[in-house]
Amino acid sequence: MSTYISQLHANILDRIEAAAKRSGRTAADICLTAVSKQQPDNRIKDMLAITHSGGQTVFGENKVQEAQGRWGAKEQGSFADARANIQLRMIGPLQTNKAVAACELFDVIETLDREKLAKALVKAMDKTGRQPELFVQVNTGEEPQKAGVAPHDLDGFIKTLRTIYGLHPVGLMCIPPAGTLISGQAPGPHFALLAKLAARNGIQSLSMGMSGDFEIAIEFGATHIRVGSALFGARD
Repeated sequence: MSTYISQLHANILDRIEAAAKRSGRTAADICLTAVSKQQPDNRIKDMLAITHSGGQTVFGENKVQEAQGRWGAKEQGSFADARANIQLRMIGPLQTNKAVAACELFDVIETLDREKLAKALVKAMDKTGRQPELFVQVNTGEEPQKAGVAPHDLDGFIKTLRTIYGLHPVGLMCIPPAGTLISGQAPGPHFALLAKLAARNGIQSLSMGMSGDFEIAIEFGATHIRVGSALFGARD
């Protein structure tokens, strides 16, 4: 196992513990998702070595095809032998034509954001016999180029999922506007909004916070954080 990857992982865990303590929580309240998208195999192998020692057990991927090539049982050169020991989370936009493949591969889908996708997931769950946990992605910044349900539409969307499709999301997910910290705008209001929306809809889990802002997210109640470059090192 790489000492470099092990040190990065230990550092992130220390930062999670400190942020949790500041907000009157414990590190056990927060699930760390290692964002393995676009990372080279050697780094993932090193992170899996931590997994085998009881360390990192949750990984996140952005694209179905890339995830299949890495974790899929039928793909050569994949880490399929490790698949049974980890939780795999879909954290990128999901196309409806990939719904079956996503249900086959992922344990959690964090990016449910439209009724058309809900319909596709219901059919995919019936076809595969698998029911991944679902998070609804919320576009807290209401950015036209970004996926996610607008905050003012969320209550109605959640109701539609529950009453029409029989889908009961366990969490909400958000990505604050790009460059929020760099531009001097605080991501905190976006995290606070997501927490408010979740509480209003009786939802417990909050996936929010990435490499640059996960400590702030924890202080606003994040239960799941998604960390890539700070955990694996900068992508090539």
